[in-house]
Amino acid sequence: MPELPEVETSRRGISPHITKQKINNIVLRHHQLRWPIPSDLLALLKGKILLQVDRRAKYLLLRFENGTLLIHLGMSGSLRICELNTPAQKHDHADFQFNDCLLRYTDPRRFGAILWLGDDPEASPLLSILGPEPLSEAFTAEWLYQESRNRKIPVKQFIMDQKVVTGVGNIYATEALFNAKISPIRAANNISLKRYIVLVDAIKVILDQAIKQGGTTLKDFVGGDGKPGYFQQTLHIYGKTGELCPSCEKPLTSVKLAARNSVYCSHCQR
Repeated sequence: MPELPEVETSRRGISPHITKQKINNIVLRHHQLRWPIPSDLLALLKGKILLQVDRRAKYLLLRFENGTLLIHLGMSGSLRICELNTPAQKHDHADFQFNDCLLRYTDPRRFGAILWLGDDPEASPLLSILGPEPLSEAFTAEWLYQESRNRKIPVKQFIMDQKVVTGVGNIYATEALFNAKISPIRAANNISLKRYIVLVDAIKVILDQAIKQGGTTLKDFVGGDGKPGYFQQTLHIYGKTGELCPSCEKPLTSVKLAARNSVYCSHCQR
C-alpha cells in the first residue's frame, strides 16, 4: 500500500508537468472505486487551471480555482504522466488530459478514491480528523508524549493512528521503532518523553530518507515517471522475520498487531 513517502514521491513527480495547466478533458473508464467518482467531474473541471498539487497525509490534493480534487492511491494505485493518446491498459481507470500530457490513474484493486471536495476541503471528514504531518514542526516528542498518556495500546498502533500523526504506515513504523530501539508491543503510555524524543527523530529521518529514494516498491507502486522506488533496498528489518538482526545478529521475531505482522528484535528493542 502506498504510504506517505510514496504519495509524496508521486506528488513531486506529477506536479511540474501539470501545475498551471488547463484540463481539457477527463476520461473515466470505471466510475466506482472505493466510493463513486463524481458524475459531474468533467463539468466541474473542464477548462479549469490546476493551481498546485499538495499532499495531506496519504491524500493528494489538486487545487483548482473552484475547489479541490482529492486522489487517494488506496492499496495498489499509482499516478503517471503519459503522452497524449497513450493507449489505456486494463487497470487504467481515469485520465486527466492537459495540453501536453495526461495524468493517468491506475488501480488494480480499485480501493483508491477520486473525490471532489469543493472549496472547503479541510472540512471534509477525511481530512478534518487528521493529526499533524510527521515532517512538520507540529509533530514533536512533547505532542506524542501528551497524546500517549491515556493510551495503553502498543506503541506501533499508536503512531500509526492517523489522528495522532498522519502517514506513518506499517513499513516506516517498523523501521523507525527499530532505529529508536523501542519494542512495537510496549504500551504507548509506558514510554518516557526522552524515548519519544528519539522516536520522533527516527520517524522524521526514515521518512525523509524514503522520500529521497523515491519510496518503497514491494509490489505495485511506481512514481509519476512510472519507475519504482528504491528505499526497500535499505530496509533493516521489515519483512525479515527469522533473519538476523543487523545490530545484534539474533534472529528477528514477529507479532500480530491489529492483524498486521510486526517484525522486531526482542533483544535490541525494549
